[in-house]
Amino acid sequence: MTTDATTSPTTVPDAVPDAVAASAAYRSALEVIGAVEPRVAEAIGAELADQRASLKLIASENYASPAVLLTMGTWLSDKYAEGTVGHRFYAGCQNVDTVEALAAEHARELFGAPHAYVQPHSGIDANLVAFWAVLASRVEAPALERAGVRHVNELTDADWRELRRALGDQRMLGMSLDAGGHLTHGFRPNISGKMFEQSSYGTDPETGLLDYAAVRDRAREFRPLILMAGYSAYPRRVDFAVMREIADEVGATLVVDMAHFAGLVAGKVFTGDFDPVPYAHVVTTTTHKSLRGPRGGMVLAQPEFADAVDRGCPMVLGGPLPHVMAAKAVALAEARRPAFAAYAQAVADNAQSLAEGLTRRGARLVTGGTDNHLVLIDVSGFGLTGRQAESALLDAGVVSNRNAVPADPNGAWYTSGIRLGTPALTSRGFGAAEFDRTAELIVDVLSATAPTAARDGGASKARYTTADGVAARTRVAAAELLDAHPLYPGLELA
Repeated sequence: MTTDATTSPTTVPDAVPDAVAASAAYRSALEVIGAVEPRVAEAIGAELADQRASLKLIASENYASPAVLLTMGTWLSDKYAEGTVGHRFYAGCQNVDTVEALAAEHARELFGAPHAYVQPHSGIDANLVAFWAVLASRVEAPALERAGVRHVNELTDADWRELRRALGDQRMLGMSLDAGGHLTHGFRPNISGKMFEQSSYGTDPETGLLDYAAVRDRAREFRPLILMAGYSAYPRRVDFAVMREIADEVGATLVVDMAHFAGLVAGKVFTGDFDPVPYAHVVTTTTHKSLRGPRGGMVLAQPEFADAVDRGCPMVLGGPLPHVMAAKAVALAEARRPAFAAYAQAVADNAQSLAEGLTRRGARLVTGGTDNHLVLIDVSGFGLTGRQAESALLDAGVVSNRNAVPADPNGAWYTSGIRLGTPALTSRGFGAAEFDRTAELIVDVLSATAPTAARDGGASKARYTTADGVAARTRVAAAELLDAHPLYPGLELA
C-alpha cells in the first residue's frame, strides 16, 4: 500500500505507520457503533476475523489500507454534491470540490490520462457513463425524441429495438462471457444488452487466446459503434494497439474496461501496447480489485469525450459519494508511490508461481498459464463442476469463485472453471513459495473431491464429497501460511 523504500513493498500494514493509532481509531469507532446497534459492530469485527482467517483467492478482491477505510467513515458522507468541481447544484461543496479534484489529479498522473472522472459508484456505473458518453458524442439528441422514449421500466424488447434504430442502430462488439468477458459488455440480462445490439468475439478454440484476425473479421462484418475490450476472466494481456487499429478501421469507438488489471497498469507491469490508456477513447475501471482502493468506479477519457463523461451525474448516476471519492484520492495517492510498482510486479510474479504450481501438479489451465493477476482452472479434469470445486475449496478454507471456461458445457451457473487471483494474498506478503504451497493445497482438495449422485441417478452438478480429513488438513495448512503473513498486524480491536 503506502510503503516507503525501507519497508516491504507488498504488505498492507505499511500503509499506516502507527498500528497503535489505527487500533485506537477502530476500537473507538466500534464502541460508538455498538452503542447504537451492537450486532452491526459485532458483524464488522467478525468480518475482520474472517478475512484474517481466509486464504482469499478471489481475483476481484483485495485489502484496502486502514487510511483508505477510515476515510470513508467521515462526515463527507453527509453532503450532496450533484454536478462537477466548481459547478454544483448544491451550495457548500468547497470541500467536496477539493477531494474530487485531488482524486482526479492523482488518476490523471497515475495513468497518464488527459481526463479523469471519479464519481461512478461501481464498475457497472463507470461503464454506463462511458456508453452514454459515446452515445451523447456520436448520436444527435433529436433521435431520442423521435423514439418516443418512455420510462425505462416500461420499455418492451420491441421498444428497445426501436430506440436502438432511432439512435443510429448502435451496436457493441465485446468479448464473450465464456471467453472471459463481462456481463456489462452488451449481454442481454444487463442494461448494456438493452441499449445495444450486441455481438461477441471469442478466443481460439485450441489455445484459448484472443485471435485478433478473427476479431477484425467480426468487426468488419458487424460494424459496431463501440468495440469493447477488457475482461474479468481472461488470464492474458491484450494488445490494445491492435484493438485500436480494428476500431479505427470500422469507425468504432474503443472502450476498454480495465477494472481487473488497473493495478497492473498503474504499477507499470502493463506498458506499451498492453497499456490501454494511450489507445482507448474511453477507459473504465473499478478502484478496488488490484488498485487496493475503496469500492467504486472511475472513467478515463480522451479530450473529445471529457464533457460527455462529466455529465455522468445526472445522466446515469445519482449524487456522487464524497466520502468514497476522498477514499479514492487516498488510494490513488498510495498507488503513485514507488512501492506500489513493486506490489504490482509481485502480483504478476505470484500469478506465474501459482499457475506453474498448479500445472506441475496436473491441473489444466485455460490458455495454459497467465500473463496477469488471475488463473483459470478447468476443473472438468478433476471430474467436477465449478460449483462443486468452489464449495469443496471453501470447506477447506480456500476462497475462490466458479467461472465459465470457453465453450463451457455446464453454462454460467454450474460452470466448469475456478477463477483464482493473487492481489489479496500478495497484499499480505505471500511470495513464490507460499503460492506454490497454495497450489498444492488446491490440487489436493480437488483431487480428493468427487460428485455424488443426483436425484435422477446421474452425477450431480452441485453435490459432492471430499475424502475424510482432507478439508481439515487443508484448513490447518492454510492457517499456517496465513499466520506467517498476518493481515493488518498490530491492529487489534480488543
